[in-house]
Amino acid sequence: MSYTMFLYIDPATGGMLFTILFGMISAVIYVIRSFYFKVKYSIGCDSKKMSNSEKLPIVIFTDHKRYWNVFEPICEELEIIGRKAYYYTMSEDDPALDKHYNNIICEYIGSGNKAFSKMNLLKAYLVLSTTPSLDVFQWKRSKDVDYYVHIPHMANDITVYKMFGLDYYDSILLSGEYQVKQIRELERLRNLPAKDIKLVGIPYMDDMKKRLDTDNKVYDVDKKSDKNATVLLAPSWGENGILKKYGERIIDALINTGYNIIIRPHPQSFSSEKDMIDSLMNKYNDSSTIEWNRDNDNYEVLKKSDVLISDFSGVIFDYTLVYDKPVIYTEPDFDKSVYDCAWIDEELWTFSILDKLGLELKEDNIDNIKTIIDECISNDKYAAGREQARRETWTNIGESTGIVVDYIIDKYNELLNVSE
Repeated sequence: MSYTMFLYIDPATGGMLFTILFGMISAVIYVIRSFYFKVKYSIGCDSKKMSNSEKLPIVIFTDHKRYWNVFEPICEELEIIGRKAYYYTMSEDDPALDKHYNNIICEYIGSGNKAFSKMNLLKAYLVLSTTPSLDVFQWKRSKDVDYYVHIPHMANDITVYKMFGLDYYDSILLSGEYQVKQIRELERLRNLPAKDIKLVGIPYMDDMKKRLDTDNKVYDVDKKSDKNATVLLAPSWGENGILKKYGERIIDALINTGYNIIIRPHPQSFSSEKDMIDSLMNKYNDSSTIEWNRDNDNYEVLKKSDVLISDFSGVIFDYTLVYDKPVIYTEPDFDKSVYDCAWIDEELWTFSILDKLGLELKEDNIDNIKTIIDECISNDKYAAGREQARRETWTNIGESTGIVVDYIIDKYNELLNVSE
């Protein structure tokens, strides 16, 4: 027997060990940086900011402007009821910074380590955030923050964060019972204390649906026979993303349909896959055949398209559940090894529901994509699947913002009473 067999580490275990090692290195760096900042403040640097020992009531923290759609309805509700809160963003051009609130203080806190250093030394009763990996990488729990609440930015599995992504939050606001089961299973497997879980719904989807209803431009079934239908390609990013896997091949196939084609890459692609995106945008730069979309708010582009092509991106559920339109999805070739779902044996809900929402795009049928598009648009059988998905992943439709705001205010009041 070869001794090399004893040195083999399977991909899942290897990914977990790498994550743990990276977390340990990050922890050492954090301790050093924290010591530096404590010394800095103790000798009077930036004393104006640190002289106020009073805790902030509610802090909303976001690592990117693309999550403004998650927080906007919450901020609007807090503003209406006159509750003071702080919105801290790592995007200098976050739309929140252009708002003129009386009760919500919106502030750009820098990017990278500068922002995380501020958050690591924050003094607040409650922090609400979409950002995972609290207390795993750069972002550490501050000893002067009482409670951390996570709210997802997608209407699908809660286990598709990188490993240990939600372990150190105190509370999670969810939208489906299957998500609750996933969190409880991770807690059991990792021997973690039970988090406070609240089924609230999805505020940004409620807001999107309200906009659509008000707009009174509901999807027109007559478009089923429109030769100039609009097709939206909105992939995720990474090795399993559509553009990474199929690139020019799928774009050429879409152009050959003669339909109006809109490509909306994932925002992360413009940084993590910049060379690929730049190359594709430079080659396919004829606006008469391809429209590249980078709007921060995806409402308009989702509304005007007739069918969506995507992969495991959460936009699938925004599109099919809010706009009630069909989707074309790629094969769920998803490497679970570095994600929380690697710990759980059950199939991801996302992949179990996809075939009820539309048709699958495969390696061997890309060149026949026009037929797939036509079938998807014209066939009404996916309406029942959309209803099932709504029941399973979108609770409290139309009421979620009020439930979220009530929850964080009640929790803040509870924390305030305990501290007194």
